[in-house]
Parts: sequence; structure tokens; C-alpha cells
Amino acid sequence: MSSTDGFRADWAQKDFYAVLGVSKDATTDAIKKAYRKLARENHPDSHPDDTAKHERFKAVAEAYDVVGDPDKRAKYDEMRRLYASGGGFPGGFGGAGFGGGGQTFNLDDLLRQQGGAGGGIGDMFGDLFGGGGGFGGGFGRGRRRATAGADVETSATIGFADALDGVTISLRLTSESACESCRGTGGKPGTKPHTCPQCDGAGYVTAGVGGAFSINETCPACGGRQMVYDDPCPTCHGTGRGSSARTISARIPAGVKDGQRIRLRGKGGPGENGGPAGDLYVTVKVQGHPVFGRKGEHLTIDVPVSFDELALGAEIKLPTLGGAPVTLKVPAGTPNGRTFRVRGKGAPGPDGSRGDLLATVEVQVPAVLNAEARAAVEAYRAAMSGTPLRTKLFDTAG
Repeated sequence: MSSTDGFRADWAQKDFYAVLGVSKDATTDAIKKAYRKLARENHPDSHPDDTAKHERFKAVAEAYDVVGDPDKRAKYDEMRRLYASGGGFPGGFGGAGFGGGGQTFNLDDLLRQQGGAGGGIGDMFGDLFGGGGGFGGGFGRGRRRATAGADVETSATIGFADALDGVTISLRLTSESACESCRGTGGKPGTKPHTCPQCDGAGYVTAGVGGAFSINETCPACGGRQMVYDDPCPTCHGTGRGSSARTISARIPAGVKDGQRIRLRGKGGPGENGGPAGDLYVTVKVQGHPVFGRKGEHLTIDVPVSFDELALGAEIKLPTLGGAPVTLKVPAGTPNGRTFRVRGKGAPGPDGSRGDLLATVEVQVPAVLNAEARAAVEAYRAAMSGTPLRTKLFDTAG
């Protein structure tokens, strides 16, 4: 999570060290190593359908964003110490000291009091948790919290060969953006705003969450804008939001599988107030091929053969996808349905190596025989008449 996302009240009670599986005294290198390991194990690209791993990945990224940065880590450690001890806040902020004596404390007010004119706690944690954004909506007026753009989902269909080699495609996307008529203000063009009467221009209102605990929430009347218009924009009806269409180029990596979900960072909906853009998730659909199939990193092919080629042995030419043909040596006496492996002629793997081509031989029985062929088959039948092919079948059946 970016430091521009603002501080959430539950962060004071989160143990980011435990999330990463390291001790509070862990070195920067140890924290980085733990993060990389957990990120690989839980990355959404590797587990497109595992929601639990997606959430785990987000938690790990959030923890590393704070304790992986030395400056943020120092401030986070101090904030945790104050929260646990209650030693730095009026009435106590952590443990049994919080809210004692029936008093109600607003967390933004506590930080504001500690900061005062000379900085202090509010300034110390301001850049760590949203540049003075406070717990719920900000200490000072006129500051609007940066908001990340929404993630966008789409799908794309590509050819079988493109899935193996990788391809750059164009995607036409429609996403939410600032209203073009009012430029995101929500007011009718040509009119002027005035201070929101519900939040008195703060952009947030105080809400209780139980007991003596209260936090600040975005003002429902102005949506955090701090200003309102008497005449809403007729295009967006006062929301300040619209939709925009755009075309982007997306690189589909080599070896992508049918149904795989690709994440493109920063290609989603635009952020607000300087916030980062969201991500684009592309579900890839791969078209079938008339000759080749796919089994993981291997390609498959069914090879029609004649009885004599399996009985006597043969050398058979096989096509490869996008390459020169290869010669397959079929030993005499090969059974029908046997699969041969042609190494290095399959699909590319994550490490750049290629899988194999799996060729399965299948005997083709001619529907019609000419006189010469029929005579040859009848001669073969006569020569093999003494071979009891189905004796074992009946013996096994009992």
C-alpha cells in the first residue's frame, strides 16, 4: 500500500513484523528476503483463482511498504510503542489507559493536540500515513486525500501460436474518469461552490464506532471535496464522475495458458488527487488448433499410422509448430496408442526453456480395400490363424 493511501485506524493494532514472519529486530535484508519469498508464494499471477492468496499478497505488500522502508519503519515502531503504552496521549491511547474515566477521544484530535504548532506526533506520522491525512480524513482543511484508481477487468482472445510465442494486443477499455463537463467538481459549469454545511469544509465528519472510540469518515454530503454546489452538473448529476474510452497496448507473455489472468500494473482506472492508477486484469482465452493440443508446457499431436508401419517399423515425418518438420523413428512391433516424446518442440516455460512434443500413434483402418490389398490381408490372416489372441482374455474373465 502506498503511503498516499492514508492511515487506517486498524493499522495501530497491526503487527507488520508478524505478517512477514520476522522479528521486530530483523535486519532490512531479512525483511526484504521474507517479503520476496511470501510475494512469490502468494502472487495473484501464479494463483489467479485463489482469493485467500490474493488477500495474503495484499497484506504482505502492505507490511513491507512500511517496515521495508527505514524511515517509515522507525515512525511505525514509535507509533506502536505509544499505542501499546498509552504514555504519549491524554487519557492514554493504548491498553487499559485508552478512554479511561468515561471520556471520549477522537483520534484526529489526539494527534492534533500532540502536534500543536510545533509539529509532534501528528507531523511525525503525517508522511507515514498519508501526508497529514489522519486516521479517517485529515487534520487540516483544504487537504484532500489521494485515492488509488479502481482495478479494471477485461478479457482477450488470442491465437494458439500467439499464446506460445507471446503477442502484443490492443485493448479498448471503458473506465471511470472525471466528468468532462464539470471537470470532476460535480457542479454545473459556470456556477460557484460554497463551503459544505454538513462538515463545515473539513471534508470529513466524526463517527462513533463503539464505546469511547470515534474516527473521522468522509463527509457524505460533499464526498470529501469540502465544497458543494447548489446546482449539480447535469451530465454527471453531481457525482463528478464520468466514463472514458481508451485503447492501450498490452503484452501477453509467451507460454500463457487458456484462462490465465494477467495483471498489468497501472493500466486500470485513473487515481484521484494524485493517487496512482489501478491495475488491469486480463483473462486470456486461447483459441484451439486443428493439429496441436497442449498439456502444460508440452504440445500434443495425434499421428495417423498404418498397421504395417507399427508392425515392421518406420520413419515418420512430423510437423512442428512454427518450425521445421522432425523425423520420428517408430520401432518394429510398436503398439497402437504409444506416445513418443520429441524434446524441445513444445511450449515455452516460465524459465525460457521449452517443453516437449508428445506424439501419439494411432492405426488407421482403411474403409475400402482394393483387390491386391485384400489378398494381402487375407494371406496375413491365414498366416496368423494359429495365434490365439484372445485366449488370455477368456482365461482372465474366469
